[in-house]
Amino acid sequence: MPIEQRVVGGGQKIGGGQKIGGSKDAPAPEPEEPKKKSKKMLVVIIALLLVVGGGAAYVFLFAKGGDAEPAAEPEPVPGAVVAVEPISLNLADGHYLRLGFDLQLTEEVGEEAPDTGKAVDAAIALFSGRSVSEVSDPEKREELKTELLHQVEELYEGEVMDLYLTNYVTQ
Repeated sequence: MPIEQRVVGGGQKIGGGQKIGGSKDAPAPEPEEPKKKSKKMLVVIIALLLVVGGGAAYVFLFAKGGDAEPAAEPEPVPGAVVAVEPISLNLADGHYLRLGFDLQLTEEVGEEAPDTGKAVDAAIALFSGRSVSEVSDPEKREELKTELLHQVEELYEGEVMDLYLTNYVTQ
């Protein structure tokens, strides 16, 4: 009686390659050898590691991205203090303010004191015309001092680092 064998993809026979009705003495099929890992997978893993490593190196060494904090400027070193002659400023309703202040210069300026005219002009523009109650309020006075310091720092382009009120009298 003829035995029919069918091959299903990969060369395997239906029924495990055993003869139907055959003897049990037939040799068992040899187990297949495990497939060797392809070199293709190894190349993909190496390429992936190179890309990730290169990206990380770029971020740490060269990127100055938006999330990274910019390098902080070193704090200026205090230098000389320049006194500004007190001035009388007209306030609202016929009152006046006698205002005197000092400028704390940075060490970079050196011994040569800058002209204080720009600072006086900024003070006149900021304080003139305000009410006595406005310039007498401690919180508002601190806000005005901070605003004057900001304006003076911009006018003197890094030469001035602080401002001290030395004369502040209202009438």
